[in-house]
Amino acid sequence: MMQYHIKDLKLSKEGKKRIEWASLRMPVLNILAKRYEDNKPLKGVKIGACLHVTTETANLVISLKKAGAKIRLCASNPLSTQDDVASSLVKDYGIEVFAIKGEDKKTYYQHIDRVLELEPQITLDDGADLVATIHRSYKKSISWLPWAGTEETTTGVVRLRSLERQNKLLYPIIAVNDALTKFMFDNRYGTGQSTLDGILRATNFLIAGTNFVVCGYGWCGRGIAYRARGLGARVIVVETDPLKALEACMDGFWVMPIKDACKIGDIFVTATGNIDVIRKEHFLLMKDKVLLANAGHFNVEIDIEGLESMSTSKRKIKNLIDEYVLEYKGKKKRLYLLGEGRLVNLACAEGHPAQVMDMSFANQFLSCIYIKNNYPALQKKVYKVPEEIDREVASLKLEEMGINIDKMTPSQKRYMQSWELGT
Repeated sequence: MMQYHIKDLKLSKEGKKRIEWASLRMPVLNILAKRYEDNKPLKGVKIGACLHVTTETANLVISLKKAGAKIRLCASNPLSTQDDVASSLVKDYGIEVFAIKGEDKKTYYQHIDRVLELEPQITLDDGADLVATIHRSYKKSISWLPWAGTEETTTGVVRLRSLERQNKLLYPIIAVNDALTKFMFDNRYGTGQSTLDGILRATNFLIAGTNFVVCGYGWCGRGIAYRARGLGARVIVVETDPLKALEACMDGFWVMPIKDACKIGDIFVTATGNIDVIRKEHFLLMKDKVLLANAGHFNVEIDIEGLESMSTSKRKIKNLIDEYVLEYKGKKKRLYLLGEGRLVNLACAEGHPAQVMDMSFANQFLSCIYIKNNYPALQKKVYKVPEEIDREVASLKLEEMGINIDKMTPSQKRYMQSWELGT
């Protein structure tokens, strides 16, 4: 009997239309699904997925099912679930889903447990909560372990590499985030566009002419900075890494410490993967009516507890914005936190565009097949996506975009591979 826990099955009609709309812009994943639908290389393989339940994720799990897998899906963020999509996956595609937008912490982890009840042979993660639950709650009592898993995002890879360094990683993980066709495109172009989309949907705020502060200049931070500048903002970058700070400076952005940026910033976006990037002492320095948003995976980058403790009142606006009123030393100002400090692009918008998730999820799809074929040889390590998968995804994407590229001649290949010192 099929199992699921979603908001309302009656939402499936709209969800199916939206899944199909996203599919139109995911040609690489569609090619792979069609290629493997007949021989079903994942036949009978149990896959447990903890991902953002969006139209793009729906197309991934549908493709995996076509390849023969049995799948259970839960959300990797309490606010990222699209309830109509969850409904359609259950009703129209027969996929077991445990996700409700706005679910509380207890329900969130109950849903993870329901996925793990499947005893998956492969785990798909976005933030490593599925893997973390196995390590934390199941380590002593577990009678099975997955063959291997995949991790979609930077924050999750950081957590898993930490486990590897401590020799505590229980099973192999492929870091899909580290594929060139993922982080160079998804993190930069996807996060850049969808973060600005979330801010605009929540606030209808004019970006042009603002002082826009980006905390963190990794690939996600780069994308956010580029897009904010494109909309006419004066972009300020806050960094702790001297190399990234230098790069931001060379890219034409202001670079300064957070305490200086707080005095002039109008909009702040965190994208570091670290904790307490914006803290109590920073709130005190800010101007009235500042917008605060987070583009990192977990809601720990903005000190929400500190903000709560300093506020004399709080109210909800449009169900997407929390207004905090701070009164101190004869001063009074309002600070606006978007999406409860969670991923603003998913809490306040629909996440990355399907075109860029096409490449990320093509990597996920092919990595699952790679795990099925190679898991006995894999060690308890975090692996990069095999280069042949990365290149295949790039080639398919170019092909679908109608772009042709040159190939090296045989003599060029020999020259690049056989250079020797002259006499």
